[in-house]
Amino acid sequence: MKRNLKMIVEYNGAGYHGWQRQKNAASIQQLLEEKIGIITREEIKIVGAGRTDTGVHAINQVANFKTESKIEETRLRHGINSLLPKDVAVKHILEVEGVFHARYDVKSKIYLYQIYNEPIRSVMYKDYSWFIRQPLDTERMRAALILLKGTHDFSSFSAADKDITNRVRTVMDVNLINARCGMIKIYIEAEGFLRYMVRNIVGTLVDVGMGKLSTTEFMNLIAMKDRRLAGVKAPPQGLFLMEVKY
Repeated sequence: MKRNLKMIVEYNGAGYHGWQRQKNAASIQQLLEEKIGIITREEIKIVGAGRTDTGVHAINQVANFKTESKIEETRLRHGINSLLPKDVAVKHILEVEGVFHARYDVKSKIYLYQIYNEPIRSVMYKDYSWFIRQPLDTERMRAALILLKGTHDFSSFSAADKDITNRVRTVMDVNLINARCGMIKIYIEAEGFLRYMVRNIVGTLVDVGMGKLSTTEFMNLIAMKDRRLAGVKAPPQGLFLMEVKY
C-alpha cells in the first residue's frame, strides 16, 4: 500500500514560473517531482495547497504525494534537499492518512505582502518587497484593509478569468504592521483566494495610502465588482504564502 506523505516546502519564487508544472518553463512542482522521483525511483505526482504565481515566494507551502518507498521521513527529506537548488527546501515530511489532500482539505491560507516604504530603495529587500518612495498613510490603509473582513464578491480584485464563475470569498482576518526599516507588512487570511487577489488588493491599498482613494471609495469598489476601477496589480516579489491551515 502506498504511503501518503505531507511536505512543508519553502522557496524563493524569483527563478520560477510559479508552483504549477509548465510545459516550457521551470516550476516548483516539476522540480520537486523530479528530485523526489530520483530518490524513490518512481514517477511522483505532487498536489500543492495552492498555485503561487511567477515570482511569488512561500514560507510554508503544503503539498502531498503518494509513494511505495519505505525510506524513513527524515532520511527522505535529507535526500531530497541534497538534490534541490539553494532556493528551494523541504522543511518537513510527515506520513499522514491516505485520504489527506493538500488542496481540498485546506481550511484557510495566510498571505503576507511586504512594501518597502523609504526614500531610498533597499538593495537587500529588493527581491522581497515592493519599493514605494512616496510616504504612505498606513492608518488609512489599515482602516480600508479591515473593511475586507467578511464574505464578499471580490470581482474588483480578481484576474479576468472566464473559467471562474464564483468570485465570492470569505476573508477571516487581516493585519497591517509597520515593521522596522520602513517595511509595511500586510497579512490577509481567507478560506480561499482568487488569482492575483492579494496583489490587486495591495495595489489598491497603496492608492488609499497615497490619498488617491478614501476608505469609503475603497469599500465601494467591492460593490461595483469591476476590476478596471481598482488599483494596479502589486509586483510578485513582495508576496509570500505564509501558512496553510487544515
